[in-house]
Amino acid sequence: VQKPRAHMNNFHSKTFNDPIHGQISMPAHCVEIFDTPQFQRLRELKQLGVTHLVFTGATHTRFEHSLGVSYLAGEMIRGIRKKQPELDISDRDVKLIEIAGLCHDLGHGPFSHSFEKWINKDHYFHHEDMSKKMLDYLIDDNAINIDTDDVHFIKELISGDDYSKYNENQWMFQIVANYKNSVDVDKFDYLSRDNYYVGNVGTSFDGWRLMNLSRVVGDNICYHEKQTYNLYQLFSTRYSLFKTVYSHKVGNAIECMIGDAFKLANPYLNIYEMTESAERYQHLTDGILRTIEESVAPELTEARALVRRIRKRELYGFVDDFIVPETLLAEWQDPTSNDIIGYIDYPDITPEEILITSHTNNYALGDRNPVDHIYFFSKYDPDNVFTVQPEQISLMIPKNFLEREVRVYCKDNDPAKKYATQKGFREYLRQHWGSQPSPKHTYPEKPFSPIPDIDRSVIKKMFVENN
Repeated sequence: VQKPRAHMNNFHSKTFNDPIHGQISMPAHCVEIFDTPQFQRLRELKQLGVTHLVFTGATHTRFEHSLGVSYLAGEMIRGIRKKQPELDISDRDVKLIEIAGLCHDLGHGPFSHSFEKWINKDHYFHHEDMSKKMLDYLIDDNAINIDTDDVHFIKELISGDDYSKYNENQWMFQIVANYKNSVDVDKFDYLSRDNYYVGNVGTSFDGWRLMNLSRVVGDNICYHEKQTYNLYQLFSTRYSLFKTVYSHKVGNAIECMIGDAFKLANPYLNIYEMTESAERYQHLTDGILRTIEESVAPELTEARALVRRIRKRELYGFVDDFIVPETLLAEWQDPTSNDIIGYIDYPDITPEEILITSHTNNYALGDRNPVDHIYFFSKYDPDNVFTVQPEQISLMIPKNFLEREVRVYCKDNDPAKKYATQKGFREYLRQHWGSQPSPKHTYPEKPFSPIPDIDRSVIKKMFVENN
């Protein structure tokens, strides 16, 4: 273990001009952490993975998101301390919650959740587990003087789900990562930040109002009853971003291509091994794609070709999507390419050329309504809490809170193959599930052929004759 930094007492708070929260101040104990190589690594991880290749403004990173979460976590617990001095919230409590907010995403990999989807096919990995390892390594490598029990508590705040052993202050686990009802400052920041950078596709909740109108009752952070609809707006915004941005069909195709490039490159670059230690993992960033691209190693030829396809926009071709009907959800099994290959009338097409993905969109608690798990208080009796039924808020609140969407792609973006694959997929659905996708993506019977080049002199002659 290294000696504590000789200059550690020289750390001061810093102020940043954040596009989402305005002027935000980071206290010295946070500055000491983010002025380290392990934290600065987050500047090289785009918050939304490959989404910037579809929504061109989405170039923000895990770095500024982490600052935002730390700032909101501090503001929330300070606000509660001011409103409820009887809770005896200490400076240590505030400090540890701010650090937990700052470090909650230390373990994300290249292209964020895209990396996690790929690596978990063959190798267990979870970014929250890695965040804990990275925190340990950050503290040790930079000789940060922090109590062992405090580090343990920070890790538990990051996990968010190991609060039952605490007899008091269980509510603190609902600030950074809330596994009870999913209302937390992580969500307040990323929904606002992501929406801003993708072009304001529709954020309609007010996170500051939720924080200002919250209080602790018993073991829970509770909200003023007038915030019931605001909370539904929070989860509706999350659903909207997942539906239109995070799971965009083109972004989904690029994710799969990057995953395939990682798979091809792994035997040479040893990506799996880099996740086994924090010391090696700190060097794993979005830059790995450029490493593949710039390499001349023959072992990376196929991976380079796939990255080049992404650069040239020669992407896996979207074929079809299917939202599983509610009546089929309980028994539904995602098809494989082998399941539908027999229904495809096209010579020599192979299962390896067909890619099938699936994902769920929800309100953050699976098929449950998260607002059913939130307690409210009224201004007339703020110490007694209650739940509110959806019909007591609005008759327009959804009845279902989860959907499953299946997509089909052709790795060879050939119109004839996509047409034949779509017909085969739809025939499979008809025979096995008695259902069909929306006709919105139906290809014409004779796929369009590319528009031929036109002699510019002919166009000029037509323009002159008609003017």
